Amino acid sequence: MSNAARAIQRTYLVLTLLTTMAASLIWGINTLFLLDAGLSNTQAFTANAFFTAGMVLFEVPTGIVADTRGRRASFLLGAFTLLVSTLLYLLMWQLEASLWGWALASVVLGLGFTFFSGAMEAWLVDALTAADFTGDLESVFARGQAVAGIAMLTGSVAGGLIAQATNLGVPYLVRAGLLGVTVVVAWRMMHDLGFSPERRGGPVQEVRRIFRATIDVGWCQRPIRLMMLAAPFTMGVGIYAFYAMQPHLLELYGDETAFGVAGLAAAAIAGAQIIGGLLVPRVRHFFKRRTDVVMWSGVIGAGALVGIGLTSSFVVALVLLIIWAVGSAFALPMRQAYVNGLIPAQQRATVLSFDALMGSAGGVVAQPALGRVADVYGYGASYVVSGGVIALATPFFWLARRERAVSDPIRTAHPEPELPLA
Repeated sequence: MSNAARAIQRTYLVLTLLTTMAASLIWGINTLFLLDAGLSNTQAFTANAFFTAGMVLFEVPTGIVADTRGRRASFLLGAFTLLVSTLLYLLMWQLEASLWGWALASVVLGLGFTFFSGAMEAWLVDALTAADFTGDLESVFARGQAVAGIAMLTGSVAGGLIAQATNLGVPYLVRAGLLGVTVVVAWRMMHDLGFSPERRGGPVQEVRRIFRATIDVGWCQRPIRLMMLAAPFTMGVGIYAFYAMQPHLLELYGDETAFGVAGLAAAAIAGAQIIGGLLVPRVRHFFKRRTDVVMWSGVIGAGALVGIGLTSSFVVALVLLIIWAVGSAFALPMRQAYVNGLIPAQQRATVLSFDALMGSAGGVVAQPALGRVADVYGYGASYVVSGGVIALATPFFWLARRERAVSDPIRTAHPEPELPLA
């Protein structure tokens, strides 16, 4: 591996560490934070749905920003927007604002994350290509996932303990400070490599051109389209399953003020990410195709969520949560490598943003609906329903496997794909 490729991966890992650490400080307590502000379960998950609605609304436009203005510019905008929206969240909590106040703050928070979603991944793949990297992409993504898991484990546990020692608002202040550090580090270390923004007209013409190309090289490719169609079921429900685990674990534990225990939900998933990231290079040798890993992960995850819904044991629920998270940790790098292997550089950020949009769209529907199930029938019933919804993604993975896409075989290296002929 060249020194340039090592430097690129080092920058990727440092920024992954900082952004995940900042974000995860409130992941273990976010639902409790919303409930403490006076919202019901339905209202809390409706506020989260506005967050994902913001991601749906802004995913493609911010992806176009990354493809026309640069991945670095998009990342910096994302970090700054998240800083501002985090402080806005804290203000809503202090004011005990109405649902509409939370809705506005959540949309701005979603905007911040959309600047990240396609830009970071696109920057990494393009920069590694420019540095003549010949390794396997899923191994790089897996290392990033392991680092993210370490950051998430540290941040989520710290956030829960800080909240328990002070109050639920202090982790949000710490998060804002870390995001400020992220802006400074990205400004110094992150530079666009292997990609030159193309600007062939005014802003409206640029948006139309990039969006048309995105449809051509993204949605119109059947393997990518099938993965995108599965995303609302897996990613949409996954958002609910993660955030609902905080109050559900407290309910099973029997002490609704043990915020440190609530942080175990995020910590367990973080630990699973670390394990999954470290074991992906080994697991890949047991499968011939990336879609095999993704498909089996969906089946195992669905079963684990149903089990969480049926058990009344705190320990069993925590173990099943880890099983679900480990399966997802194995699948994500494989999915990233599969999709990136089919996208040309010039539309990479926008296509990845469109892919993220599909997952967010599922969250817009799933979160308030499953929150309502939790209000009426309890958290256990909502997890049983969640497992059934995730199972609906399996046919799409099976169909994607039948496509035999060029990026599907695990042991085959793939050159940068060309634009399709008109």
